[in-house]
Amino acid sequence: MPTIETPTGLLHYAVCDIVPDWIESPETIIFHHGIAANTHIWANWLPVLATRYRLVRFDMRGFGQSVVPADDFDWSYDVLIDDLLAVAQAAGAARFHLVGESIGGTAALAFALQVPHKVLSLCLSNAAARGGLVSNVKGWREIVEQGGQAAWARQMMQWRFHPDALTPGLHAWYTRVHESCSMDATFALADLLLASDLTPRLNEIKVPTLLLAPEASPFIPLDIMASMRAAIPGAELQVFAHSKHGLPLSHGRECAQVLQEFLQRQFPRLR
Repeated sequence: MPTIETPTGLLHYAVCDIVPDWIESPETIIFHHGIAANTHIWANWLPVLATRYRLVRFDMRGFGQSVVPADDFDWSYDVLIDDLLAVAQAAGAARFHLVGESIGGTAALAFALQVPHKVLSLCLSNAAARGGLVSNVKGWREIVEQGGQAAWARQMMQWRFHPDALTPGLHAWYTRVHESCSMDATFALADLLLASDLTPRLNEIKVPTLLLAPEASPFIPLDIMASMRAAIPGAELQVFAHSKHGLPLSHGRECAQVLQEFLQRQFPRLR
């Protein structure tokens, strides 16, 4: 994966550009994953979207191959916004569609509010604008203290997926990702999320916005995303049955299909 040198360490990113020549000036989609994940959670989105859009994924600071900050790192949405700007610049995307999941969705909202001229559209999956409404996060430290990171990983996988949601190999892979991720980054970002509240500014979002909601996320109850749909002008909400907080991985192809149809309606030039 290519790297981006930032003042506080490297970010790893990947560009998929196989758009055929007959699509002139293809637009770019940038994907921002959440806590305890990496670029690979978007794998099943790529086949659906890759012949129409340039697709840019990156490992969020603290996870995957990107830098793991020191324990005293000053986490903020400004940091996450700067990282997104760095990824967009490296990928040559002056304006782009932005997809974010979980805290990556909250970061995408913050980005769209701070630099709206960069964003063509928003797609937020299993995300919240107000962290204080998110459930089952405050006890993460206690789970780790009592059972170690492996116990936290097992619990997270139960919160993310129904038992039949993933193949055995995919389930084992994502469990390993949870077992090996930085808990310092995880706790710091969870604290950042819980302290955030962007709800008073949701009416400032002017770009087309698609909300992808799991039917039964233990972190983001459905009514939270329904309230976001009501607050963001013109937003659309798609609910996925038999899904939990791991929606972007367990239902990747279905999510990408809904996004593609949404973008084709909003930007008919690419039909």
